[in-house]
Amino acid sequence: MTTPYNPFKDLDRLFTSVSRSVSDTRMPMDLFRNGDTFVVKMDLPGVDPKSIDIDVDDRTLTVRAERAAEVVDDTAEKSGWVSRERSFGTYARQISLGSGLDTGKIEANYTDGVLTLTIPVAEEAKPRKIAVATGSNVVSDTPAA
Repeated sequence: MTTPYNPFKDLDRLFTSVSRSVSDTRMPMDLFRNGDTFVVKMDLPGVDPKSIDIDVDDRTLTVRAERAAEVVDDTAEKSGWVSRERSFGTYARQISLGSGLDTGKIEANYTDGVLTLTIPVAEEAKPRKIAVATGSNVVSDTPAA
């Protein structure tokens, strides 16, 4: 059975390859607030934890990581790549941090291919009650719930 001629086959293959390489170099990320901390979860499967580098410069958090390419012995009989879709190389992602976060207390944990960053809200940015004085008596002086 012959395959029908598709003049867009090579173009489609190129587009698929480029779009896959662009999307594979991103770090999929979830971001949510849990009480007085923000939690960032990034998928980094197969990354050596020693290659993970996290920096904070002013209000920009940068995460870099590297996944090494696997080497296959192409000299042996019946060996070599048949299909190669998993990406490798250096990954990087930047997140702009708003004011009111305590960047000095960011914690990072890498477990089962997921990098988890916890970013606490700074004490001065947390809601609080202001005491109201009447004459010389203080009416209220309690932290906000």
